[in-house]
Amino acid sequence: MLDYLLLKRGRTTTLKRRGFLKGMAWLSASLAVPKLLERDAHGQSVSPKSPDSRAIYISGLQLPSDEMGTYYQLTYQASQAKCELQVDAQYTLWVPAGLKRVRSVIVHQHGASILAAQGGSTAAYDLHWQALAKKWDSVLLGPSYHVLNDDIGLTPGGAELWFDPRLGSEATFLKALGDFARMASLPEIATSPWCLWGHSAGGIWANVMATLHPDRVAAMWLRSGTAAMFRTRAEFHQPEVLRALCEIPMMTNAGILEKTRGPWQGSIDTFQEYRTKGAAIGFAPDPRSAHFCGDSRYVAIPFMNACMAMRLPEVGSISAKLRPVDMSRAWLATLGATEAFPAKEYRGDARTAIWLLDESVACKWMDYVQTGTVADSSKPPAPINVRVSADSGGGNVITWNAEADLESGLGAFVVMRDGRGLARLPERPPDRLFGRPLYQGLSFHDTPEAPLLPMRYLDSATTPNVKHIYTVVALSSSGVASDLSAPGNVQ
Repeated sequence: MLDYLLLKRGRTTTLKRRGFLKGMAWLSASLAVPKLLERDAHGQSVSPKSPDSRAIYISGLQLPSDEMGTYYQLTYQASQAKCELQVDAQYTLWVPAGLKRVRSVIVHQHGASILAAQGGSTAAYDLHWQALAKKWDSVLLGPSYHVLNDDIGLTPGGAELWFDPRLGSEATFLKALGDFARMASLPEIATSPWCLWGHSAGGIWANVMATLHPDRVAAMWLRSGTAAMFRTRAEFHQPEVLRALCEIPMMTNAGILEKTRGPWQGSIDTFQEYRTKGAAIGFAPDPRSAHFCGDSRYVAIPFMNACMAMRLPEVGSISAKLRPVDMSRAWLATLGATEAFPAKEYRGDARTAIWLLDESVACKWMDYVQTGTVADSSKPPAPINVRVSADSGGGNVITWNAEADLESGLGAFVVMRDGRGLARLPERPPDRLFGRPLYQGLSFHDTPEAPLLPMRYLDSATTPNVKHIYTVVALSSSGVASDLSAPGNVQ
């Protein structure tokens, strides 16, 4: 049996607002003329009114990468022209190691506020979402819109300037995909289907983007945010529910503890409006959370996984056209109920029922809406590439690589010396819990907490000239242990 060690109490360090707003002034910038889209009051494309406007952007930045994948980053500065993005935007892309042809782009979109944008800046580093991307030969994109305040309207620096894509973020997003395609030498990034996940204002953004590009969206998860939340805003034109939109498998998701707020009602309104039009949409009420994301990832990622299996073009296909949803596999549930049934066995009105993609999604949905989480006993992958080197200050430095369990993510590591437990990492618990603890931390926004923890441990309690054998065990967020890693010897 593994000799696990208890976590020590302490505090973690969080990303500072001041540093986030400083930007990246030390990088050289170049000028480019973006191909911008402008839309009229009905959402239709028109010619830009400011064809000569320019946006300064930073391109060609490859961030420090590792053996598991490569990171790229683009930053676009705000424009003052109408229908161009009026806040700075930073996009971080993760590409799995060895990826030859991209099948989809997974977008993890943060919500409104400065803190939400900070949270979004780490989305592409999330090992759990990376596991999904790797499985489906996809890339993971984490946008971060640098708002100047916490206003959700159109004030200078406010969030509506980006979460309504028709005001410039659509064009900047599309441009970023094209720029990343060139940077990574993977042209499919610019043309592949999208899997959209959005929280709060990010849900509004994803919702509207799906109405603008329904043929590009393989699946969509809207956590506490839909376009219906802004129905009372005169300046926010409500997108039309087109037939093509109804063919996208979707899920609205909100916390019961936010029932008195717009995100809850907006989620239900969107579900009901779309469902009555025949859309493939469900609603997943979280019985434990408020506006934070809680443990929603344990049903959102399996939902995306099932949708990608059903809809992405076949491996090797030269076409980016999505495959249709197999409606014969659907399950249905009554709104407010916690039990689902195969569609052919459902006795209620299917036009108002919660729609679930298939049995696998239905089972996780039933667990989630009853408990607020999803139980899992799957074994995570064992850590790899365990290496040991002498530290200049004494002791041994142990480093390794690891992938997250697709079902439960990566909760912790246990470092072992000569077959006995040496340390459990993280050594300090998080300041606040928004869901099951993860090795990278879990923010309000379903993203890793900064600064990111390296896969590294310093064993300072060693005897000179004595060699030790080190192994590492991974723990899922459910506490299930992996097999032992291959041993690492002191060099």
